[in-house]
Amino acid sequence: MRSKAIKKGIERIPHRALLYATGIPASEMDKPFIGVATSFTDIIPGHIGMRDLERFIEKGIHTGGGYPFFFGIPGICDGIAMGHSGMHYSLPSRELIADMVETIVEAHKLDGLVLLTNCDKITPGMLMAAARVDIPAVVVTAGPMLSGHLRGRRLSLVNDTFEAVGKYKKGLIGRKEVEELEMCACPGAGSCQGMYTANTMACVTESLGMSLPGCATALAVSSEKRRIAFESGKKVVELVKKGITPRRIMNKKAFENAIMVDLALGGSTNTVLHIPAIAHEAGVSLPLEVFDRLSRKTPHICNMLPGGEHYLEDLHWAGGIPAVMNRLRKNLNNTATVSGKSVLEIARSAEVTDENVIRPLRKAYHKEGGIAVLRGNLAPDGAVVKQSAVSKSMMRFEGRAKVFDSEEKAMKAILNGKVSAGDVVVIRYEGPKGGPGMREMLSPTAAIAGMGLSESVALITDGRFSGGTRGPCIGHISPEAMEGGVIAVIKDGDRIKIDIPKRRLELLVPETEIKERLKKWKRPAPKIKKGYLARYARMVSSAGSGAIMKTEI
Repeated sequence: MRSKAIKKGIERIPHRALLYATGIPASEMDKPFIGVATSFTDIIPGHIGMRDLERFIEKGIHTGGGYPFFFGIPGICDGIAMGHSGMHYSLPSRELIADMVETIVEAHKLDGLVLLTNCDKITPGMLMAAARVDIPAVVVTAGPMLSGHLRGRRLSLVNDTFEAVGKYKKGLIGRKEVEELEMCACPGAGSCQGMYTANTMACVTESLGMSLPGCATALAVSSEKRRIAFESGKKVVELVKKGITPRRIMNKKAFENAIMVDLALGGSTNTVLHIPAIAHEAGVSLPLEVFDRLSRKTPHICNMLPGGEHYLEDLHWAGGIPAVMNRLRKNLNNTATVSGKSVLEIARSAEVTDENVIRPLRKAYHKEGGIAVLRGNLAPDGAVVKQSAVSKSMMRFEGRAKVFDSEEKAMKAILNGKVSAGDVVVIRYEGPKGGPGMREMLSPTAAIAGMGLSESVALITDGRFSGGTRGPCIGHISPEAMEGGVIAVIKDGDRIKIDIPKRRLELLVPETEIKERLKKWKRPAPKIKKGYLARYARMVSSAGSGAIMKTEI
C-alpha cells in the first residue's frame, strides 16, 4: 500500500502521532487509506445533496475494509456564473480541481480515491486527476434534478428560464409567468434536468467505466443513489486490493466507447474539450477527427433536452446508460469497468423499457451522432456544433456577419433588437486565451431562441456553448482570435457559409483579402492582467486540443 510511506517504520513515529490526532483507532491503521474528494457546497444545486452521499460512501469504505479521509474540492455552478465575468473562471477551474486532487493524494500517499462530483467542470477535473495519479478510483456523480412543474407542464432550467429572458424581452410572456418559472424550474438538489454538460459528463463517466452501472442517471434525491454511493465506497477498497487503477480502465478503446454513447445521446459539445483533456492525462492521444469519425457511424437515438423533449429522469426510467450501451453493443469495445463487469456484460444484461426514449438504431432520430466537427478557412484547426440540436432547415446557412468582440456586446445587441433574420452573430476574443477561460455563450444563444430567431440566425464563436444550447451555434473555432485566427479579421457584412452535412465553415472573402487583413491585424491587450486567469491565458492550449494546460518549462 502507498500509505505505508506515512505509517510504517520507526522513522514514521511523528506521522503516526499526527494520524492518531485525527481520531483514527490503532486497529484501523493497517487498512487501505481511501481519500474521498467531495465537491459539496451550498451554492451549487447539483452538490447540495452530497452530505447525504458522503455518509453512504463512508459506510461503504468501512464495510469494504478501508479507512476514509474526506477532503474538499471547489466547484462552480455554470448557471450562476453564466453571462458575467464569473464565467471566465469556469473552464480554468477544471485544471485547479485536477491539481488539487493530485496535491492531496500525493502529499498524503493515499491508497485509493472516491471522487464525489456532479457539475460541469468538476467531473472532468476529477477524472483528469484520477488518470494523472493513477491510483484505484471510483467516481460517484451525485445525480440529476427532478423536472420542475407548473400547471401540468414539466420544466427545465435552460429551456424555461434562460430562454424566458428573450421571450420576456419580446413580450411573449409577462412578469408574473417569469416569477413563476423562477420558482418552479429547479425543484431541488441535482444537476440540471436535460442532457446539458453536467449530465453529459456523468454519462461519459459511466460509459468510460469509471462509475458503477446506473450512477449517471440515478436521481440525486433517490435511495438508489445512496446505494450506489455505498457500493462505490465498498468497490474502491476491492480495487485497491486487486491493484486495478484508472489507466487500466481509461484506455483508447474505452474513450471511443464514451464518445459513441455521448454521440448517441446528443450530449454537450463541451465533451469535445473534456474527453481529450482526460485522455491526455491518461496518456492517450484523441484528436478531433475521432469524434467526427465516430459521429458518422453512431446514430442519435435519444432525443434529450435542450434540443429534444426528454429529461434525464426519462432516460433513467428507460434503462439508463446500460440500456443505451445495449443498443450500441455491436459497435462498442469490450473494455473493463470499475464494477468488475465488462462493458459488453453490462450492455447485454440491460433492458430498454421505453423505446421512444432510447430508440432502436433503425428508428434513430438522426443517422449521425450529436456532434459534428467543421473545418474551413474560418476554422482550419476545427470547430464544433451540436448537430442534433439544429433543425433540418438550418443545417446549411449563409448569412451576413454581425461582429462583437465580447459576449456582453453581443447580448446587448440581441436584446435591443439589433440582430435580425439572415445574420450570423460572430463573438470573438472569448477563446481559452482571449476570454480568458473560453466562456459559455448560453445567454446569447438562449436569447436568440427565446426571441424566435433560432430558425433564421446563426452564431459562431471561439468561445464555447453550454450543453443547454440549441440551434445553429458553432463554437471552439480554432485558431481563436487571440492567436490570430481568421475569426479575428471578420468584418460586419462579410458573408459566412455554414454547411454542417459537408462539415464546412467558410468566410466568403477572397483569400488574398483575408491575408491582407491578417497582416494588418494587431493582437489586443489581454482583458485580464493579474491573478490566476492571467497565468491561465499564458499556459492554455487551443480548444482544438482540449484547452489543456501546457506543462513544458
